[in-house]
Amino acid sequence: MSEKVSFGDRVVAAGFAAGWKLVPLLPHRPTAAVFRFLADRVWSRRGKSVRRLESNLSRVTGLQVGSPELRELTRAGMRSYFRYFHEIFRLPSMDRGELVRRTHVIGAEHVHDTVAAGRGVVLALPHMGNWDQAGAWLVGVGHPFTTVAERLKPESLFHRYVAFREGLGMEVLPLTGGDGHNFGTLATRVRKGGVVCLPAERDLTKSGIEVSFFGAATKYPAGPPLLAVQTGAALLPAIVYFEGDDWGIHIHPELPVPAEGTRQEKVAAVAQGLADVFEKGISEHPEDWHMLQRLWLDDLEPR
Repeated sequence: MSEKVSFGDRVVAAGFAAGWKLVPLLPHRPTAAVFRFLADRVWSRRGKSVRRLESNLSRVTGLQVGSPELRELTRAGMRSYFRYFHEIFRLPSMDRGELVRRTHVIGAEHVHDTVAAGRGVVLALPHMGNWDQAGAWLVGVGHPFTTVAERLKPESLFHRYVAFREGLGMEVLPLTGGDGHNFGTLATRVRKGGVVCLPAERDLTKSGIEVSFFGAATKYPAGPPLLAVQTGAALLPAIVYFEGDDWGIHIHPELPVPAEGTRQEKVAAVAQGLADVFEKGISEHPEDWHMLQRLWLDDLEPR
């Protein structure tokens, strides 16, 4: 059966195609200004996604919804979000050496030393900053990796995203619609001493692990902690953020897996440890957390 594609989906796909084709040909600063202008326009209209970001940031900061301080933080958040899109259109044509030089990393040794010792690495990231740029940095310093991508609509946009990420040196597995063996593939990669990178604070399946996150319950994907528990790979939380015109990455030490307990108990403990690290990182860079969807269980609509 052929895919039914809405007009809106076609417009989005065409916009991304034009972005990857045209933005690299244009001067950086003027196009960056255009993306900031677009971010401000979207922010000022206070659509559903902007209101959700504001609500999420209210949980993170304790600022009152509707307060001037939170409104300005949300504006900065939308500018950060649009900067991500501006940058992904430029990434394929960027000089890799310059990209690596302009990425300021805390804790890179946690990846280098673990891989050198022959152990696999699972890097777990929240949706922050420019995670594609962070992936390009990781490849640029000698660690090609495997990741999983949400199946975007329309299919043409999903394939463009996959091609974009593969062009940066990533191996990309579809979250849905593939061969159904993603976890096994990821486990094989880390058992062989490879690196896996996964977004890890928004569950898109029905098998998430409940954690306490900024004082309320949400569900984290089971994949990253389960990989660590089952394979012995090192689970390293990573916080990605913008640092002026450059980029920052904070790679934290390996999260310990409890020696005692059932597999389920171990996975739950590791997931909570991940949530605790993410809390700190998001609190330090709230404007770079791109969570424009419902996340906490008490925000989700009844199913």
